[in-house]
Amino acid sequence: MATIQVEIVSAEEQIFSGEAHMVYAPAIMGEVGIAPRHTPLISPLKPGEVRLDMGDGKEEFFFISGGILEVQPHLVTVLSDTAIRADDLDEAAAIEAQKRAEAALADQQSDLDVAKAKAELAAAAAQIQAIRKLKRK
Repeated sequence: MATIQVEIVSAEEQIFSGEAHMVYAPAIMGEVGIAPRHTPLISPLKPGEVRLDMGDGKEEFFFISGGILEVQPHLVTVLSDTAIRADDLDEAAAIEAQKRAEAALADQQSDLDVAKAKAELAAAAAQIQAIRKLKRK
């Protein structure tokens, strides 16, 4: 079966570089599936889970805080401010981040504070959802 090169990069470091049979990512318009030789595409990503089908029933999971997906026929690049391997996710820290964002939302100082708190809340909620989904697998 054909593979596609995948690069997952955060603001701090490259998180993953390798080949996969399929890539699933949380695009703004909904989850997208990318196969080898996919039509070129650029799409914003929302916070959520990037899943790589490695073949033979093996999968790898990553949490991203949003970002950009760039697809070329033989390369998928995920650029995100925050990208974390699923094994490195910390549920307690995510719940604490969600509580801080909810408190910041309740204490609205300015439109900028509200927008930032909403973004942090969405990212924390998506991370908690990804953690719980992975625990079921």
